[in-house]
Amino acid sequence: MKKILSKITGNKFSQRILNKSIQIAQYLMGIGSGSGVNNSGEKAIFDLLLNKIEGPYCIFDVGANKGQFLNLAIDNLTNKEYSLHSFEPGAKTFEILTKNKYKDNITLNNIGLGCDNEDLTLYYDVQGSGLASLTKRKLDHFNIDFNESEIVKIKTLDSYCSDNKINHIHLLKIDVEGHELDVLAGANKMFLNNSIDMVTFEFGGCNIDTRTFFQEFWYFFTKNDMDIYRITPSGYLYKLEQYKEIIEQYRTTNFIAIKKIILTLNPG
Repeated sequence: MKKILSKITGNKFSQRILNKSIQIAQYLMGIGSGSGVNNSGEKAIFDLLLNKIEGPYCIFDVGANKGQFLNLAIDNLTNKEYSLHSFEPGAKTFEILTKNKYKDNITLNNIGLGCDNEDLTLYYDVQGSGLASLTKRKLDHFNIDFNESEIVKIKTLDSYCSDNKINHIHLLKIDVEGHELDVLAGANKMFLNNSIDMVTFEFGGCNIDTRTFFQEFWYFFTKNDMDIYRITPSGYLYKLEQYKEIIEQYRTTNFIAIKKIILTLNPG
């Protein structure tokens, strides 16, 4: 059968059909569908949070940009007690973020989180860009030039929690354009103390520029007794039972890592 299929698909038209079919199938699986919070299925994160964990909640939004995830959180936590700590290092982007009038339970920080307390260079194509990264990305193939930059403040999550007397994070969202592993490295103490329940993170093209692999996320979360799920546009969370090379898909995809004990809880 494979020989027959190989023969009849050995032409340009068939290859185009196969390629399009794969793209559609993978999109429905959540692979490449994670760029926009309103249609990525990320609402399911809050359904899980509310169903499995009792409030009040502590939420970290690392890589806030203009507040897309922050606003999703607000919409889904109406009438719930929570505190939300938002982190956006870019000066212009932070200025845009602060134009919104948020309640006192939301703390906006003009810093980024990483593996050390230090000053680093943030690169971007235009001010306020959602592509801004601590790595100067090569995106000539998209006619995007990272020709602008600024120096930004970076702290570790551990030091921020220590300074602000935060002992537990129920939901940690990380979207820092390829430097997610640095944020996790800077949260070593919180993970050692089992003080982070869920982590949602993005994996995609920016990880090519930072030379990071999904395998590294797999081993990190496995070591911390957490299961990883791919978030699909429907909101279905697909559990990754084991690491396989095929998971290394460099298109914007959202994942959530959950402490194994969380899914056994029923606070309601």
